[in-house]
Amino acid sequence: MRVKFLYFLLLIPLAQVWAGSLYYYIDENGVWHFSDTRRDERFNKMIVWPEQSNSSIKLNVDINFDYYIKDACRLYGVEENLVRAMIKVESNFDPNAVSKKGAQGLMQLMPKTAEMLRLIDPFHPRENIYAGVAYFKSLLVKYHWDERLALAGYNAGPGAVDKYNGIPPYPETQNYVKKVLEYREQYQGKYLPKSKVIILSERTAPKQ
Repeated sequence: MRVKFLYFLLLIPLAQVWAGSLYYYIDENGVWHFSDTRRDERFNKMIVWPEQSNSSIKLNVDINFDYYIKDACRLYGVEENLVRAMIKVESNFDPNAVSKKGAQGLMQLMPKTAEMLRLIDPFHPRENIYAGVAYFKSLLVKYHWDERLALAGYNAGPGAVDKYNGIPPYPETQNYVKKVLEYREQYQGKYLPKSKVIILSERTAPKQ
């Protein structure tokens, strides 16, 4: 049923999928229901974006940012709300974000850092989050779990933190640390709704 649905959806012109919001849910019989509005809480939003490639496009379904954040934080022993705050400041939860300096994805990993972490697709939410959390964990260990120094190292690079033996005197870095900690405080105790998305991705879709 699922495979047939994937092939069916691939026949829909990308322009039609991209034109507006699309919501879906799967009922108890495995039937897919679609709507251009969220009729009730059963409906999840489909978020679709193209891979940076001229090749054919495939589907990877049911991606959940918050699930990946929780799982990555559980795996690496990092606080969930701190990572949510980092993503908020880094990319505002835009998986396609690219900074002027070339940082990519939800956690804005630089290409060299992504290569060091063996990250294949920096724009895939799951891979980006896991790699970003792993890298941040290494900084926490390096700076003896000092969150401020680890955040400064994530933003300006550990070399800058080591050079100044503390948070570098860069306005961008100082503001980054301040904003992340402020957002972390805001997220504490708040209900964070889950959001399932569907991603068009050539490299990350499971092989059929």
